[in-house]
Amino acid sequence: MFMFIALANAASRSGPARRSERGQATAEYALVIVGAATIAGLVLAWAASTGRISRLLNAVLDAVIGQVG
Repeated sequence: MFMFIALANAASRSGPARRSERGQATAEYALVIVGAATIAGLVLAWAASTGRISRLLNAVLDAVIGQVG
């Protein structure tokens, strides 16, 4: 009886279900980061093709120069 309980406890601690979930959170975070980077890249590519980034930077620099000088 004691041996059965000991074997059951050992199996529950190192069962295949726990091993299969290792790294799952890390993989999910990695996929979220890849997705966010992809969306950011697409937005930047769109903004660069429309010229909005250069206009935005020019407006910011003009405002800073206007405040300083």
